[in-house]
Amino acid sequence: MAGEDSWDLGLAETDYRVRYCATGMDRARAADTRMAEEPQLDRYLLQFWPAAPEPDRVLKETSRTAAHWHGYARDLPPPPTPAERAEAERRARLAQETAERERRLARERREWGGRLPSDALRTVGGNVSGLRDFDPGLLHALDAAGPAAQRAVALLAARRACEAAGLTALDWVTGALTALAEGRPLPPPFDDDARMWHTLASDPACPDRTVGRAVPPERPPSQDSSSPGTGALSPQEAATLVVGPARAVARQSSPPAPDPAAAGQSSPPPVPDPGRYGLFVSFGPPDPSLRISQPHAALPAVTGAAARDPLRAAVDAVYAAVVTHGEDWPALLAELASLCREGPARSPGRE
Repeated sequence: MAGEDSWDLGLAETDYRVRYCATGMDRARAADTRMAEEPQLDRYLLQFWPAAPEPDRVLKETSRTAAHWHGYARDLPPPPTPAERAEAERRARLAQETAERERRLARERREWGGRLPSDALRTVGGNVSGLRDFDPGLLHALDAAGPAAQRAVALLAARRACEAAGLTALDWVTGALTALAEGRPLPPPFDDDARMWHTLASDPACPDRTVGRAVPPERPPSQDSSSPGTGALSPQEAATLVVGPARAVARQSSPPAPDPAAAGQSSPPPVPDPGRYGLFVSFGPPDPSLRISQPHAALPAVTGAAARDPLRAAVDAVYAAVVTHGEDWPALLAELASLCREGPARSPGRE
């Protein structure tokens, strides 16, 4: 009754014919409810035997209750054929896939500022999702601007990050910016992460500047609670978000020793011990009360701008510059967006 219980019949999965036999249905219906101490008024028998499907047949009818349900059954539409069931399942599956695809595209369109990203933006990697939180329109503009403008934006972002961090007075930083402007590989110590961070830590002229965390603008809440980004990142994904000396801890690997001859010095600088650094990884909206080191945030803009892919170089350099500028990120992105519109010839890095 009402699906309140079930029993495993132990039957193999095959076609069966089933005989349903009932006795005392009218008496039981008239009594309606049977108490535990009262005699049984009706009983039912189900018999199964393997056989090919056939239309149902009423062999014997001796009660008004049975006649009522037989009449109800005869008025029902015929059951669907196997082909009709298969077609209905196919259409339901197609409708479900279409709805899921539309939800996914709507979610992606919302994340990208109202328009879908190109294949290049979908696959560029790096800090594209972080920059998208601040200005998805700039990402679309960068994608459409072409390689020359992307390189110019990357160079300007690296330069602005170093300026904000007070690093442009350091020869080893200005040398890297000059190499970027001339299209040359980054010179030491930027050719090795460990040496770069060690140089930053050991240079007495390096300024000690901090800035509040850059907080992306708020957006209307999504109606889809299954949007990506709500789950925890894997250790490999989290390691890509770490900058500064703690990156060595996150990657759990030591960088190769630098070549003394390539560095133009008699011996390489000592590689910092990764064990001396703490690793702090947080998820969710950044806490604006926490402050970060601008010099440490600015150097990834330089290394990011040297990426082989111009779009990846622009994305990583701009995101690092946003982090470096902290609360002042809107003015930076406005300048970079203007450069996208004007073209690379107006870039300050080419003056």
